Amino acid sequence: MSYPVHNEQTAPEAARPILAKAKAGYGFVPNLLGVMAEAPAVVQAYPTLGQLFEKTSFNATERQIVLLTASIVNKCTYCVAAHSVIAGSQQVATEIIQALREDRPLADAKLEALRRFTAEVVTTRGWPSEAARDAFLAAGYGRQQVLEVILGVTMKTLSNYVNHQAETPLDQAFQPAAWEQKAA
Repeated sequence: MSYPVHNEQTAPEAARPILAKAKAGYGFVPNLLGVMAEAPAVVQAYPTLGQLFEKTSFNATERQIVLLTASIVNKCTYCVAAHSVIAGSQQVATEIIQALREDRPLADAKLEALRRFTAEVVTTRGWPSEAARDAFLAAGYGRQQVLEVILGVTMKTLSNYVNHQAETPLDQAFQPAAWEQKAA
């Protein structure tokens, strides 16, 4: 099902300030937000979750690992491309971004534990095995980070599912990082 991609003039009144803020910050209104504007509560929820996720104990690399991993597991081509670009702008190492996009293990054992645990949370719909949780904790993360992974997965589940329903077109700014899941 295709949805309109709203801008600050065509969006419902309640969504317009959020799109205007996005345009001021990014220089354009990302198509994801333009689609979400169809439901003002949704377009308000997504950046709010993003702001909260920024306040977690994770650094930029760890946050992008969570967001990219969830998007890859959920097969969201839009979010993988967008977060690949965002991760690069946040100085996440190119090797990490590439490994995530290719669904390869990360060289750093702690970051690989984060990737694996995030994937487990997504694939089990929030019921990771005790072994997966124990491996995550053994890698140096704590109970707080278990909950913070869930916050990041929640944020991405919202955007991934919106993109699945809306067939959101990829913005020109994210085109260089276009992604498709590799064949099994």
